[in-house]
Amino acid sequence: MSSSSKPKGFTLLETVIAIGVLAVLLTAFMGVFGPATAGIRRALNVQEADRLASTLERELTTLRTGQSSASIVTGFDKAYQWIQDSMKKSSPDVMFVYQYRGNPNNLRPDGTLTPYTTSGGVAGKDYTVIPMVRRRDDSAFVEDLAALEGRVFAVKTTQLVFNGGQLTLSTDEVIKDPSPGNDPAGTVLPTGSSAAGKYPEAVIAFSAEFYSVASTAPAFLKSGGKFDSSKLRTPIFTRNLAVRR
Repeated sequence: MSSSSKPKGFTLLETVIAIGVLAVLLTAFMGVFGPATAGIRRALNVQEADRLASTLERELTTLRTGQSSASIVTGFDKAYQWIQDSMKKSSPDVMFVYQYRGNPNNLRPDGTLTPYTTSGGVAGKDYTVIPMVRRRDDSAFVEDLAALEGRVFAVKTTQLVFNGGQLTLSTDEVIKDPSPGNDPAGTVLPTGSSAAGKYPEAVIAFSAEFYSVASTAPAFLKSGGKFDSSKLRTPIFTRNLAVRR
């Protein structure tokens, strides 16, 4: 038999070597580009959270239908209570910040748009993308998740107080006068059950920490779901904000 008639192909040893080289190259590729991909994903999350920071600041002082109570009479009262509830060391009442597709033809009693859940549609015509802040016990929060646009961020807030002439994070679980003892002589402090009677200043400065949420499934995030705010560890974004009377 002539040499030209011998079967051609790779030997088993050559195949094994080729697979080994390919595995080394893939490992090197993932080592270089894996962290870069994670970094890009994190940067995008930070940008989205940054855009939603102003929504948090605005919504905190917006008193919607169904949110008032004996101690929450104004938007400032709401901000005071929500910020303070989030300062709990164990199981803080976090806020969820997100965007959803709203139906411009239908309003809910609290003044927000109902979710647009029809597949397809054109932004600006059939639906409007609405930034929103809600707490876990708000039934509208679960409704909004059905028309979610982008990510959901859990937000923990902590009052900023003066310490040595600088604003620092409060270590308390309640909002307090950020600069006690600095009121002019003769000042009569307010009284009452609302924020106006508990807090003498016109502004509450606070730090807002934004955390990524592992799942956006309603069953996970709704009240009674597996989401545990006490297990939030490292925020992806932090912004100092303030609310005013």
